[in-house]
Amino acid sequence: MATTDLSYYDKATIPNANKFRFGIVVSEWNSDITENLYLGAVQALTENGATKENIIKWNVPGSFELVFGCKKMIESQKVDAIIAIGNVIQGETKHFDFVCDGVTQGIKDLNVKYNVPVIFCVLTDNTKQQSIDRSGGIHGNKGIESAIAAIKMAALREF
Repeated sequence: MATTDLSYYDKATIPNANKFRFGIVVSEWNSDITENLYLGAVQALTENGATKENIIKWNVPGSFELVFGCKKMIESQKVDAIIAIGNVIQGETKHFDFVCDGVTQGIKDLNVKYNVPVIFCVLTDNTKQQSIDRSGGIHGNKGIESAIAAIKMAALREF
């Protein structure tokens, strides 16, 4: 398994985000993980020109509720891209499979239905340690990677 930070990006290749508004919908479940992802996303957005006034954060109870939260944000806020942040850790039941599938399909459906990109930043890990490693640990911060995707997709909307 790789132990490198995968969140590196070349800032020179990223569009300036100063004219975009971003929504971030964050699951409160496993908040130690999701808040680290959120902080990484905000860091990357602001480092690439987004202003804090143009970043809207909404919390939802869990990852399954991300889809509805993103839908309501699309319908009620003028945003150029949304980042859906969640964390689901494998347990002993099939609940993990149902939640992961529902969130994945729901976010895909939002991307098909609306003209606002919704970026999938939902960690679906086997262990808590894997989530820690991907939310600011040895594998970087997937929140940063999702923010870079959001900036690129917001710029793509202009075409």
